Amino acid sequence: MTAKTPVSAPVSAPFLAPVLAPAKVNLSLHITGRRDDGYHLLDSLVAFADMGDRLTLTPGDALSIDVAGPFASGVPTDARNLVWQAAEGAGWTGHIKLAKNLPHGAGIGGGSSDAAAVLNALAAQGVDIPEGLALSLGADVPVCVAGRATRMRGIGEDLTAVALPQLHALLVNPGVHVPTGAIFNGLERRDNAPMPEEIPAFTGPEDCAAWLAEQRNDMEPPAIQNAPVIDRVLSDLRGTSDALMARMSGSGATCFALYPTKKAAHMAAYDIGTEQADWWCYATTLN
Repeated sequence: MTAKTPVSAPVSAPFLAPVLAPAKVNLSLHITGRRDDGYHLLDSLVAFADMGDRLTLTPGDALSIDVAGPFASGVPTDARNLVWQAAEGAGWTGHIKLAKNLPHGAGIGGGSSDAAAVLNALAAQGVDIPEGLALSLGADVPVCVAGRATRMRGIGEDLTAVALPQLHALLVNPGVHVPTGAIFNGLERRDNAPMPEEIPAFTGPEDCAAWLAEQRNDMEPPAIQNAPVIDRVLSDLRGTSDALMARMSGSGATCFALYPTKKAAHMAAYDIGTEQADWWCYATTLN
């Protein structure tokens, strides 16, 4: 692709409509190999929540970011932020307001989803997004650009859309940061079996959860070793009424459980939130 001329507009230009950067949930995550360049190969079934961060983009002459929200603390507002890198890579300038509603470094794709939301918003405005930009920003960014239930393979570039039933879920983060590099280094092996080649056609959340229970997150054991509280989160989720299955998402520390109904997910959120007031709990629906 050719280099992009910055897309700018007067500061008085109207705001682009706020866009959602949904939480990404790894329903399964199998580590299947490691390339010579150090990138890990994976086989993961990914779904997206109906909640997440929100971004508003205002065209202007210079690039800037403002971060607010319950998890704004510690989020960079310069070129270290993937949002900045996405806008810069697309040749766009202006102001980005980021409402940080998701815990960061939590295994639910916060930064990657934010960057993908920028790319999607700019593409919708007619900005030509350079080929390969999404993957260059991170392995999770392409699937976040897709923004729907997807099987992700390779290093994140091999994407296949998957039909999933509506899944009612509870997301729980105990407030600990799990360093992704340490989790990868703690893997017992890197040549684990992938998921079955064919993903069944599910009739509802019950048979989907039963199939998922036979899959894995290979990063869960080293994450628990690094942050034992994750094991407590999983135990509490499995102990909630009507829980179908529970697992850690990504490299942690956010975990999820699936339920047969939205009411069951919200009741579980109330129960865990009452007992663990310092944990982040959110009942949501996954696509």
